[in-house]
Amino acid sequence: MDEKEWLGQSNQIGIDIWQNKYRNDSESFDQWVERVSAKNQEVAALIKNQKFLFGGRILANRGLEYAGKKITLSNCYVMTPPEDNIESIFDRAGKLARTYSYGGGCGIDISQLSPKGARINNAAKETSGSISFMTLYSLVTELIGQNGRRGALMISIDCHHPDILEFIKLKTDLHKVTKANISIRLSNEFMEAVKERKQFRLHYTREETGQTIESLVDAADVFRLIAETNWDYAEPGALFWDRICSWNLLAHTQEFSYAGVNPCAEEPLPAGGSCLLGSINLANFVNDPFTEEAAFDFEDFKHCVAVSVRALNDVLDEGLPLHPLQEQRDSVQQWRQIGLGIMGLGDMLIKMGLTYGSEEAVSFCHDIGFTMADTAIAASAVLAEEKGPFPKCNTAEIMGTPYFQANTTEKTAELVRCSGLRNSQLLTIAPTGTLSTMLGISGGIEPIYANYYERKTESLHAADVYYKIYTPIVARYMKQYGISDDAELPEYFVTAMTLQYQERVAMQAAWQTHIDASISSTVNVPNNFTVEDTEKLYMLAYESGCKGLTIFRDGCKRAGILSTHSEENAVPIAGAGLERGEIVCIDDNVIGKKRKLVTGCGNLHCMAFFDPETGALLETYLSKGSTGGCNNFMIGLSRMISISARAGIDIYTIVDQLNSTGNCPSYSVRRATRGDTSRGSCCPMAVGNALIDMYNEVQKELNPSEKTAAQEIKRLPVRPKAETKKTAESIFCPQCGEPLVFEGGCNTCKNCGWSKCY
Repeated sequence: MDEKEWLGQSNQIGIDIWQNKYRNDSESFDQWVERVSAKNQEVAALIKNQKFLFGGRILANRGLEYAGKKITLSNCYVMTPPEDNIESIFDRAGKLARTYSYGGGCGIDISQLSPKGARINNAAKETSGSISFMTLYSLVTELIGQNGRRGALMISIDCHHPDILEFIKLKTDLHKVTKANISIRLSNEFMEAVKERKQFRLHYTREETGQTIESLVDAADVFRLIAETNWDYAEPGALFWDRICSWNLLAHTQEFSYAGVNPCAEEPLPAGGSCLLGSINLANFVNDPFTEEAAFDFEDFKHCVAVSVRALNDVLDEGLPLHPLQEQRDSVQQWRQIGLGIMGLGDMLIKMGLTYGSEEAVSFCHDIGFTMADTAIAASAVLAEEKGPFPKCNTAEIMGTPYFQANTTEKTAELVRCSGLRNSQLLTIAPTGTLSTMLGISGGIEPIYANYYERKTESLHAADVYYKIYTPIVARYMKQYGISDDAELPEYFVTAMTLQYQERVAMQAAWQTHIDASISSTVNVPNNFTVEDTEKLYMLAYESGCKGLTIFRDGCKRAGILSTHSEENAVPIAGAGLERGEIVCIDDNVIGKKRKLVTGCGNLHCMAFFDPETGALLETYLSKGSTGGCNNFMIGLSRMISISARAGIDIYTIVDQLNSTGNCPSYSVRRATRGDTSRGSCCPMAVGNALIDMYNEVQKELNPSEKTAAQEIKRLPVRPKAETKKTAESIFCPQCGEPLVFEGGCNTCKNCGWSKCY
């Protein structure tokens, strides 16, 4: 087997990622597998079958330590928090630099540093505050290279700290602390104060001087500020700290405490802690995909979990002497954390015919999650019997934790009772951006981002032509069922932008029940998502038992925007180059199409008229039949669609809005009882699907020798959008120029595989 057989002949992006990021010099694929698996045949088989992959540092570095290179096999570390003195603050900067030089990302918590204005006994008289030193740590991250990339950094602070308001607003200046993610440790006390609209005490006592700085704030106002900055800047993220500390295997271990989280927040760790990552591709455990007989192979999955736990422990032992700092070597030796996770969840659900976030999907993920946790704990107990438990293991304390009791069978509990555990931490869900892009699957816990991406060609056409490149899982389904237009996909092909946030949180909460570490989570929301929606999302995540998340609103001011269409060009539209507020006048020289739709209330007649030269949508008329429904509503909807089209808004943008209108109860009832409804789950969705069908017909008639709009979109120039303060890198890939996906704190290019974590 070679890399082309492994990844697919047409998967050039995957091949490029493997060659540029993980292959060492000119080694062959088989040599690479042998090196990465350490000649373990079971692990090699899982890799070749794309069922399991180690984290990126292991794929790139395992085996190379014998070549004398200063490298680490751990993706992430948490630094010992800086103490409140200048020596400790700069000591941590040096240790950050050393860790970056080995290839590790870092998390650091600044809650122990004095707030702004605290008295100090030096020439300054007052400290500049904890926030001022974030610039130092961000600068170190920028300066230290890692084989063509930069290190990743997470800076966190406790919600009780008096500098919290400045921390929240810090990154509203897009030029400050640009090389770090930031998150707030939100306590239950704070969140309950928000719910009850009570005051909350900010306080800090400086040990050297005995000075106490404190103030009262309205918790709801602080929460609102967090929501506002997340809405427009995608930061700071939320860490529900009491849930992090209480839902794990060490919750009852008094001498243990978390010091912070890693850059993508899926790994809470103690001071000096690190974690070795590996992910199981859920999509490759589905037998008979895309059929009614589709079934998840639980036995094969359990075997993979057990082998993966053992494999990560082998890497942990090999990597012990390779950690950059002694405190890291000591922490790893004492606690032995590993981080086995998942990827391909979105693909798996599609193969099973399940809608991401639905009750059925959530229940099914509970089954998989419990199986994964129980199997991983059992595998660690078997290793403890063979090689001894981790040095700090207290079996009674572990077995008494709520997490352990909720995620083990009696058989597994007996194994642990007899032998203890080899690892204090076992499961996590990382973003897996580069790995999943290489394999062509969805990343981490996320749904698929979009059904397609667009690629531009500037060859023999008079204007730029944009081709739809379908997401691999979508392309496979369309090929299997002979579909040429993604509008014909089943309703369970939901994407990050069409998913309701409640469904996204429900899925994360289900997995968090079975994950003892945490989950890297970015909830992508549409541009029209409000600040109030953001508050509700974060409160729902807290009440659902999530350990943390952040949001990314399409079109916000933070870097990493992905649009499924180019900002410089658009689908054929009416009146290209219109001034703001101008509306195109139309005459009778149009192409007309019509459809009869069946909805929950009866029949709906849809007529649409298109430009005879470009095929752009111009006008829509909707009329209800005699069997019921609100005809005035339909007339109003058709007028709004028409004026939008004639004001220069392309059909795909209009239909995207129609598709975000939700489910209609009468529509659902008729679908269940009669099964004759048109595609969609409400009248606006059915109209949108009909408009796309008619649009494609017109395009095919106007360009009989060309592909339909489902495969090729001809772009015409449009008036450029208002200039914004965004760099080229903040929107498009600096390597190939294509749009970037922002997931789990990382930008990833789906075209060339470039990635960057902040």
